[in-house]
Amino acid sequence: MTRFVLIQTSHPGNVGSAARAMKVMGFSELVLVRPRYADVLTQQAAISLASSANDILESARIVDTLEEALDGVTFACATAMIPRDFGPPLREPRSLFAELTAPEAQVHKLGLVFGCERFGMSNEDVYRCHAVLSIPTHPDYGSLNLAQAVQLLAYDWRQALGGFAVTARTPDPKLADVQAVKGMLDHLQASLETIGYLDPLVPRKLMPRLTQLFNRVQLSLDEVHIFRGIARAMVEPVRSKSRPESED
Repeated sequence: MTRFVLIQTSHPGNVGSAARAMKVMGFSELVLVRPRYADVLTQQAAISLASSANDILESARIVDTLEEALDGVTFACATAMIPRDFGPPLREPRSLFAELTAPEAQVHKLGLVFGCERFGMSNEDVYRCHAVLSIPTHPDYGSLNLAQAVQLLAYDWRQALGGFAVTARTPDPKLADVQAVKGMLDHLQASLETIGYLDPLVPRKLMPRLTQLFNRVQLSLDEVHIFRGIARAMVEPVRSKSRPESED
């Protein structure tokens, strides 16, 4: 459904970084047009910056012309900061992508085309495309690294296609129930009395206030165990002093 095309790429590291940017967004088809180095896909800089996206480098193709690179593409998007006279319309990525993925829209094989780092895209190459995408940037400085541009457009296009569900890396902690919190508070109260911090005859509403505090934060079971461990450690010095010394 989607092809990324890089024209006359100069730096192998940018190719690797672009491959990584594609993979994290679930895209895999990469075509290079006349890169500066014929062996760019196997250079160490490309492999290192691709991280775990080496499979994209291995399956990438190198061709001589943009026409070859766009073979099979039904809607091509050039990337440029400024429009070209008599060229395709300049569009903001998200609005165009929303149109391309609308329920009534025709299904396309999309091509995202990026120019070289030094000169961008030639007029001739831009004219081969159906639209020019301009990423909104600060008006005083709009220069993006090639791989950054690939990442931004890959993200916006993936979001237009429906995106990915956000999955938690760790399971939500199991919350402590009322009984567990009550047991912890009783344990804490006993320890505070043992070390002399809490006078049971003049409690000054300390425990009700602690109860409200712990109820507000909604302790997990692990946190309850931590506080009970603290309660045990608090009284250990007092108990050690009260133990009779052993005779030699």
